Amino acid sequence: MNTSPDPSGHSVAARPLRSLAREVMKAEVVAVASRLFDGQGFDNTTVDQIAAEAGLSRATFFRYFKTKEDVALDGLHGLGRRVASAFTSRPDEERPWTALRHAFDVVTEEHAGEPDRSLRFFTMMCETPSLKARHWEKQQRWHELLDPEMCRRLGRSSSPHDPVAAALVGAGLACLDAATQAWLACDGTKSLASLLDQSMGALDN
Repeated sequence: MNTSPDPSGHSVAARPLRSLAREVMKAEVVAVASRLFDGQGFDNTTVDQIAAEAGLSRATFFRYFKTKEDVALDGLHGLGRRVASAFTSRPDEERPWTALRHAFDVVTEEHAGEPDRSLRFFTMMCETPSLKARHWEKQQRWHELLDPEMCRRLGRSSSPHDPVAAALVGAGLACLDAATQAWLACDGTKSLASLLDQSMGALDN
């Protein structure tokens, strides 16, 4: 195995190992926090409690996460990346709006796999303004992942702030939010996928 030092003086092999250890530790903190959030609510759970349960100091906790909200929403960026991958994998001949709807299957299938857990999470988010605001902020970053592919499918030159691509992706995200709110309101008795079909279908006339 090549363990020669890189320009920073660290061995090449050591860097991936540290990265893996960091991801394992983050996953442990998320698991601990999720259990505490489920048991006593978001507002009643402190950073100090999460750190103590995970065997970390408060200072070490903040090396992994900037805020308590970031712990609760840790998987959102990864979910966005999977949606973007699904979007780019759709057939080129598919209408852009239809392709985006199918890409959102990544979201609906994830929540269908653990509906009770997802319903608890969304209930907690709706009852916690700071968490809801941070969720919205993080999900808006999905534009960076989805807008370039929307531009390509529309035959437009990709630009950081293309108004047409951004409008369509933003409308899709708004439909996803509307469907999620309806899913929460009916306590999961209707499928999130069918509610998303309805919300996106309303703009597909």
